[in-house]
Amino acid sequence: MPALGSESKERDNWEQLSLFSILIQKERGIFMRITVLCDNNTRIDSYYLGEPGVSFYIEDGDARILMDTGYSDVYVKNAGKMGVDLTQLTALVLSHGHNDHTGGLDFLPDFSGELPLYAHPQVFAPKRYEGESIGMSLTKEEAAKRFNLHLSRQPVRLSRHITFLGEIPRGNNFEAQRPIGERLTPEGWVPDFLPDDTALVYHGEEGLTIITGCSHSGIINITEYAKEVCGDDRICGIVGGFHLLSHRVNSQVQRTVDYLAKLRPSNLRPCHCTCFYARAAIHARTPIWDTCAGDVIEV
Repeated sequence: MPALGSESKERDNWEQLSLFSILIQKERGIFMRITVLCDNNTRIDSYYLGEPGVSFYIEDGDARILMDTGYSDVYVKNAGKMGVDLTQLTALVLSHGHNDHTGGLDFLPDFSGELPLYAHPQVFAPKRYEGESIGMSLTKEEAAKRFNLHLSRQPVRLSRHITFLGEIPRGNNFEAQRPIGERLTPEGWVPDFLPDDTALVYHGEEGLTIITGCSHSGIINITEYAKEVCGDDRICGIVGGFHLLSHRVNSQVQRTVDYLAKLRPSNLRPCHCTCFYARAAIHARTPIWDTCAGDVIEV
């Protein structure tokens, strides 16, 4: 049995190491900044709005990328309060087509078709759950009038260090095993296993930081594919939803805990669709950072 207080001391050392790594990269002038414009959680006394959705504003050099738009105009209001100018975006990324990640598109400033939008080709497919629409409010034709569409199943480089991963290969038998509602195809409604689910990866000097929306394709699948795409096995951080929503530590959660414990990323930030039980189980083995609307993360 570890000595009393040894776990706390290990976590303190882990946090100091993470901060030291960030300082080194900042001194070299190489770092990415993620501003959390929307998440399920907020911090006391910070006075930002929250909702069950996600939106990240990501800066890498001159690149200013918006990933997802939450469910409503919450991200726009928080951006205004934080001094983030959404009219200066260089790219828009949609992690998948669910309305808690795309509903805010209706409130994004008009770019007259010039802003590049990166997503999977199936992102605009209508989606429903128990008869209720859970997909995008925009059709592909409507979106093409507002954005410069780049729909790709293949990885696409967005900036010097950031890559859009495209379609995520499903490489194990315990993630992405259950459909979430249905998706409309030319053949009719079919169970939706979210082929449009994707993520971003930042390739820095210290290794990879993965940014997810919901990880419907599986956080392990995403991480392994990011390694393959970048040719780098070093995982520095993972930020975003892990889609672990159970009322207990089930088999998928436990396997995820074991996997992350082997990686030991120094900047692990499961948020949005990651339940308390999953976060607690992960934190017991690998220290995580709390993440809320209004946070600014430098990698």
